[in-house]
Amino acid sequence: MEVSPLRPRPWTEAPEARPGDDPQQLWLVLERLQDPRNLGAVLRSAHFLGVDQVITSRRNRHGHSCPLTPVVSKASAGAMEVMDIFFTDDLDGFLQAKARQGWLVAGTVGCPGPEIPGSSEIPITSCLEFLWDQPTLLVLGNEGSGLSPEVQASCQLLLTILPGRQLPPGLESLNVSVAAGILLHSICSQRKGFPEDGKRGQHLRDPQEPSAMAEGPRLPQHPGLSSGSERERQDGG
Repeated sequence: MEVSPLRPRPWTEAPEARPGDDPQQLWLVLERLQDPRNLGAVLRSAHFLGVDQVITSRRNRHGHSCPLTPVVSKASAGAMEVMDIFFTDDLDGFLQAKARQGWLVAGTVGCPGPEIPGSSEIPITSCLEFLWDQPTLLVLGNEGSGLSPEVQASCQLLLTILPGRQLPPGLESLNVSVAAGILLHSICSQRKGFPEDGKRGQHLRDPQEPSAMAEGPRLPQHPGLSSGSERERQDGG
């Protein structure tokens, strides 16, 4: 089957969304993602978690973004085929225009430190402490260099993912698609209607309820492993 290639549309064609309509709107903005597998994985997470729109920077003085290719589509598990993806050639101007409309522009950085330019001027907060109470643009940067200085300067807030241990130099950041999933989940889980802890269990099988797996044939056990009851029999218990 031959099909025409998918291309992002200008962001001006995106459905108009006013901050007063819904305070919990989330647009994902991607600056110069270059690896098609990363882009596909990010789109898959964005679609799964309920991002409203995706905006890419097609090109700027720092380089080009990955186009929408079959590799991206495959990595996205088909999400690219059903999402509306838009582009801008003036990412700084786009972010500033949305900020004037009342949107929060939240950039992303690795672990806070002196290597982050302008970090003393823009507040940095953990994604787990971020309160989503207004329409937000979440901006992810390039795999290697992160956000460009111009784009970071347009951000009102920088979100970061805090590590669980002391990290040696060179391991202070995550793959962009992994970071996107963590950041998006930390934000989207605040959305009204997102399954809460009390309701989440309704989507899972009751542990006491017999399952087809329990009634089905048992899988052969590895000869080097034994269950607790078998150990008891072996020990004379």
